[in-house]
Amino acid sequence: MIPAHNEAGGIGSVLAELLAGKPAGVTEVIVVDDGSTDGTGQLAEATGARVVRHKTNRGYGAALKTGIHAATARFVLTMDADGQHRLEDVAKLCAMVASGEVAECVIGHRKAVFHSRLWRMPGKWFLRRLAQFLVARSIPDLNSGLRLVRRDIALKYINLCPQGFSFSTTITMALLSRGYGVDFVPIEVRPRIGKSTVTARTGLQTILLVLRLATLFNPLRIFLPLSLASFAAGVGWGARYVVAGEGVTVASMLAILTGVLLFGLGLICDSVAQLRLARYE
Repeated sequence: MIPAHNEAGGIGSVLAELLAGKPAGVTEVIVVDDGSTDGTGQLAEATGARVVRHKTNRGYGAALKTGIHAATARFVLTMDADGQHRLEDVAKLCAMVASGEVAECVIGHRKAVFHSRLWRMPGKWFLRRLAQFLVARSIPDLNSGLRLVRRDIALKYINLCPQGFSFSTTITMALLSRGYGVDFVPIEVRPRIGKSTVTARTGLQTILLVLRLATLFNPLRIFLPLSLASFAAGVGWGARYVVAGEGVTVASMLAILTGVLLFGLGLICDSVAQLRLARYE
């Protein structure tokens, strides 16, 4: 399944390569035309792919949701329309599922250090480190566009995922946090065809995603250390004044109270997160 928005420059060659060397186990190729205005959908249809259209541009995540709902196979493979993903890597993922090595999800891990624009790398590094901290597991590639996942599992958590580029990050976190088997396979990526649609606005959305991940998946991993740090700072600051017989300072009381409030907020967020995730299981 390929989400595409104004990818006329590359969608034809991507589909031609994929359909000519279609890996074993691939039953259909679905292109979700996300409100393109450059003829992307028509070019995809000309190759023989099944095209599902959005009347307007709804976002990368929305296109993936539409494609997952439209698919009928047990596993759904997603890849980008910009020519970055190689046919041999697609075949590698399919072979792992066919052989039984992968039961639930496999994600292509981009080996190149600089696989995105340089200005995006600090944010992607921080987001990956946060995700690893929240799930207590190494995550080689958090938001790779090349992945293969069991459709019934993806459908469980699809409503948790946003409409934009952070769909991939959120679904990866959902699977890891709920204990599903997620494997990572090294892949190589080629330079994209056409212009990237990632903008500064996407960066702002990433900041919101960090906050969202912190409260949705294992929030106590964030709130508990902050609570203990604030409480310890308050006790440490106020202890010397108490020993000196000067009483407890306002600053130390505020820090201690902040620590208690953060701990309580963390418990509430954790309970809400568990209830919300359990609704989809």
